Amino acid sequence: MTEDDKYALKEFLNGAAVILGVVGVFITIIMVLAYFTTGGEPLSQSFEVVDTYKGCDVVRYVPHQVAEYKYFLYCENNK
Repeated sequence: MTEDDKYALKEFLNGAAVILGVVGVFITIIMVLAYFTTGGEPLSQSFEVVDTYKGCDVVRYVPHQVAEYKYFLYCENNK
């Protein structure tokens, strides 16, 4: 490996470290802003029983900040 190759590798690694640092700071800022804008509490109830089916509860799950619902059955074991 020549001196030019070593210098290029060193510069590349320095640049990659700077980019990773900037991305880390950016993600940290977004997380702090999200925490303070929601008051540090969940936005709403994520799970809600909406119906029953064959003795089981039909539960609607609402992921936070996603415009879709997911449904699943919850059956307690009554044996």
